[in-house]
Amino acid sequence: MSPQEERRSVVTGIGVVAPNATGTDAFWKATKEGVSVLDLVTREGCEELPLRVAGEVRGFDPGAVIEERYLVQTDRFTHFAMAAAGLALDDARLDPGGSPFGVGVVTAAGSGGGEFGQRELQRLWGKGSRYVGPYQSIAWFYAASTGQISIRGGFKGPCGVVASDEAGGLDALAHAARNIRRGTDAVVVGAAEAPLAPYSIVCQLGYADLSRASHPTRAYLPFTARACGFVPAEGGAMLVVEAEREALARGARIRAEVAGHAATFTGAAQWEKSREGLAQAICGALAEAGCAPEEVDVVFADALGVPAADRAEALALGDALGHRARHVPVTAPKTGIGRAYCGAPVLDAAAAVLAMEHGVVPPTPNVVDVCHDLDLVTGVARPADLRTALVLSRGLMGSNAALVLRRGGDGTD
Repeated sequence: MSPQEERRSVVTGIGVVAPNATGTDAFWKATKEGVSVLDLVTREGCEELPLRVAGEVRGFDPGAVIEERYLVQTDRFTHFAMAAAGLALDDARLDPGGSPFGVGVVTAAGSGGGEFGQRELQRLWGKGSRYVGPYQSIAWFYAASTGQISIRGGFKGPCGVVASDEAGGLDALAHAARNIRRGTDAVVVGAAEAPLAPYSIVCQLGYADLSRASHPTRAYLPFTARACGFVPAEGGAMLVVEAEREALARGARIRAEVAGHAATFTGAAQWEKSREGLAQAICGALAEAGCAPEEVDVVFADALGVPAADRAEALALGDALGHRARHVPVTAPKTGIGRAYCGAPVLDAAAAVLAMEHGVVPPTPNVVDVCHDLDLVTGVARPADLRTALVLSRGLMGSNAALVLRRGGDGTD
């Protein structure tokens, strides 16, 4: 047995802060029931902006879960990440003890701390440089969440930040798995975003693929004839990924295995080309996992909501999975909460682990009239024996990624 095979990467903890719930159990309940929480944007300063619908995290009190010394130097996106990381660590019951160098942190980020940055820039131009806080230099930065999680937890193992478009959420999981293979015992990994501050929204308005629809149930309808773009969201998820041998030795619950991953790049907004790139990523992930197409039991789709992109994804699944593509259940729970950029595929990965544990494919909220040759699960959840899940992600700048997850333990509740 090779060293790579000996150090398999497994998920032992999940933490979620999402528009539909905070906490893994509540998130799964809402996801399984197909609850849609998309609604009109309520953030201050966004009233006159053309983005009308988003997935907001409401009722989240960072002060209840994060110490004040961290709150003052961090943005909302890091608050989400730190809270989710704490939940994941609690779920994994991971105590680094005397081995802080054995635990690393990897996060992905697409937009950084826009809310914090906007506030400090307003102070700069409105009052002068003496009114700009000292944390402006770090709070907006893509690396902030990785840094603060590692400092807070005392983790001194390999740390990193993945900046590879929305697909970076899956790439971060792959990065964590590779660190495990190189000898790291555990990695706290994932992504959370907070792109709904006025400045952040204005930056996103340049995306032609952003939905401008004003009705929450009609704003994000991938794989349908009424598809009109995607709805952005905030929040995300963090996972604890460990070396299987070490996890078993400490009696941890093995929730899933990170079995395979691959990524490609096909250029910004060139959705027709993303067909080939996504298919190549799927084939690469399956190959790394040693998984045949017929072994895939469920697909968590990227589901951009742009007709050309949806068509390319459906065709890519056919190219990579062959005849299996017509029969494997496909789902996109994100239509009920929006796309949290890098956080979106990590939320999908969390949902995939939970789906395999509970033997249920969650539905795709708000979607009814599917116009592609896919077995898209709509309406209500579908019971199924799920052993292998395929999670897909594409970014607006052209990144494509695929991740293969296998069920852990005996798959029972």
